[in-house]
Amino acid sequence: MSVPPDDPQWRLREHRAQIDALDEQLQELLASRASHAQAIAQIKQEGDTDPAFYRPERERQVLARVAERHRGPLLEADVVRIFREIMGACLALEHKLAVAYFGPEGSFTEGALRKHFGGAVDAVPVATIAEVFRCVTANTADFGVVPVENSAEGIVSHTHDLFVESPLVIVGEVVLRVHHQLMSHAKGIAEIKRVAAHPQALAQCREWIDHHLPHAEQVAVSNNAEAARRAAADPTMAAIASNEASAHWQIAVLARNIEDAPDNTTRFFVIGRSPVGPSGQDKTSLLLAAPNHPGSLYALLEPFARRSISLMRIESRPARRALWEYVFFVDIAGHEDDAVIREALDELEQDGRIVRRLGSYPQAI
Repeated sequence: MSVPPDDPQWRLREHRAQIDALDEQLQELLASRASHAQAIAQIKQEGDTDPAFYRPERERQVLARVAERHRGPLLEADVVRIFREIMGACLALEHKLAVAYFGPEGSFTEGALRKHFGGAVDAVPVATIAEVFRCVTANTADFGVVPVENSAEGIVSHTHDLFVESPLVIVGEVVLRVHHQLMSHAKGIAEIKRVAAHPQALAQCREWIDHHLPHAEQVAVSNNAEAARRAAADPTMAAIASNEASAHWQIAVLARNIEDAPDNTTRFFVIGRSPVGPSGQDKTSLLLAAPNHPGSLYALLEPFARRSISLMRIESRPARRALWEYVFFVDIAGHEDDAVIREALDELEQDGRIVRRLGSYPQAI
């Protein structure tokens, strides 16, 4: 007896059979892609004693094409994430990257690392931002990930200061939406006597804490993952941290997304030892300095304005050479190899301005 086509169970079986067939095709295509990645690795090793396996500009171009081709029904961000994981797994067949990050495990910086590189890398947590720089400089890590600025709390000063003397360059950026979760082994908020987090996280959740935990002592710690570690050992303490920290320390989340600003975002830099070529959608970060006299900042920026080069960010930091002297961290749109940017930088250098090129890198996607 035949089953009518309008029978729900029959339709379910048909769709599942189609999915099974497509899964088989996908798996075959993934194996084919991986074999090409292995062939590329062999060619690189034959022609270079120190080949560059990871090419941020190439990855950015591939992901941009993925986004351009997207037609749904999956979310574009999910499709890009899937392709990033595929690319990361194929790269691991060529060379498994070691990436240092400002840890420990479960920190937002690890989340940024996973977003940028995927899961097929050796993630190396270290205790300080300076240690991330040291690992990459000493070649014990291929790359590093460090926080740069938060949309609510501003720049991470220590990261900027380390760039003043470091030989490393910026090779990528990651923009991560930051959601803070309140986690504890307490049965309810009323049982919480202390709440621990990094000072920036406490500041980003100030209104929520004042409204819901006015009785709790606020404890500032080195990072949110450390707060989660402490809360895991003390049922009267809560931590403000990420979902990853909750999973790592197996702590229940009592309240989700408690940040005061719903669009709370943190930007991270990926640092490496070698410059990155143009991807077609780039930023360039610079460190600029000039004598402290009227009009000096205008003189630094005017060559960019005259050439219609978009200024995307400017931050000042004490120069540490003399009282009230400053250096300026500037982001501009484009790659330092672009003719118009090269002209502007040459002009500044000829005029005796201090110009340090921190790196050109693909804009976050």
